[in-house]
Amino acid sequence: MTDISTISVDFLVKRYSDFDLLRIARAVGQGYEDEVTAFLVNVEIQACSAVGVVFGHARKGPYGRFSDGHLIRTSDIQKVEREGRFWVITTVNSRYVAATFGRAGGRRSLREFRRLAENRYIPTPDRHH
Repeated sequence: MTDISTISVDFLVKRYSDFDLLRIARAVGQGYEDEVTAFLVNVEIQACSAVGVVFGHARKGPYGRFSDGHLIRTSDIQKVEREGRFWVITTVNSRYVAATFGRAGGRRSLREFRRLAENRYIPTPDRHH
């Protein structure tokens, strides 16, 4: 019988690809009109929020909240606009830079959100399916 003394489980933590790291470096090096809260990779818009893997969050918590490599779901998106080479997603209290979009429909979700929102605020529905 094998004795297992430790188990390492990392729920909701993702590794960055080389492409993600390159895009993060470029995004961090670019100037922005206002302060940036964090950088996101593998972004997809879901139910009026952005979901992605976070890097460099300005409000990291003491217990790993908003730590690099963790999945994050933003609050409702107020506005999405292009600044330089990157998309900036503005929520009620934060500004996120989308360094990369998810391969399986990330950019498509951005286009669809922009088409539906037409530069107006749309709150998250009360129920998700």
